[in-house]
Amino acid sequence: MIESKQVSKVFKTGKKGNTGKADVHAVDGVSFRCEPGRVFALLGPNGSGKTTLLRMISTLMSPDKGGLIVGGFDCVKQSEEVRKRIGFLTGSAGLHEKLSGRETLEFFGTLQGLSDEHLETRISQMIEEFKLTEFIDRATGKLSMGQKQRVMIARTLIHDPEVVIFDEATTGLDVLAARGLMDIVRACKDAGKTVLFSTHIMGEVALLADDVTILHKGKQIFSGTIEELKQHGGAGAGESMEEKFISLLEEAEERLKEKEEALC
Repeated sequence: MIESKQVSKVFKTGKKGNTGKADVHAVDGVSFRCEPGRVFALLGPNGSGKTTLLRMISTLMSPDKGGLIVGGFDCVKQSEEVRKRIGFLTGSAGLHEKLSGRETLEFFGTLQGLSDEHLETRISQMIEEFKLTEFIDRATGKLSMGQKQRVMIARTLIHDPEVVIFDEATTGLDVLAARGLMDIVRACKDAGKTVLFSTHIMGEVALLADDVTILHKGKQIFSGTIEELKQHGGAGAGESMEEKFISLLEEAEERLKEKEEALC
């Protein structure tokens, strides 16, 4: 389970304007719950605050306000326990190209504290589950994109985490590789894991999500089930999910402009 309670993160810019320092409110009072056995989609355009929020969940940053709980542990006070329970896959995290797939899994399994015997068992399971046999002992720098992806997924799941985070994980993948990744997301859900899937692609949300939170410039502009999102605004908001998404962003932008004008 992941629980966010009124989480905020502000980056100080040091710039001065008419209203003082132009601080960046990257995440501004965001609350939600990701439940086991469900796929929670964190949706928003670039710059909406998704990456900052995920960095706080994964203990790479601390919130300025609010609290984050993962698997029953506080992300700030019990960060080591949180990291044991998280698997994090992002499209921007590569592999050490001189290490083989097996060496990669051994290294990350050791970092997670797996015993030699348990690690050997888990590597065998990963090789079988993700069909790594043909290239597991080859340097990852010599692998195809699809092969690298399978090694990265195995690396993410080597310690059998109860919480799995996919951050824009389909970025740069071809259609077949992206479809394979979505199958992994579904498999994690079926295994009863808590799955958080961050994306800006509405089609992926429609295919995978049970619950959705949409961010816009750090603020939470929608939170609910996928069915509630489909019904949001009725037919007037457009029949497609993409149109509903765009409509929500436009409404949020209009409210922001009205607020700024009222302050002038």
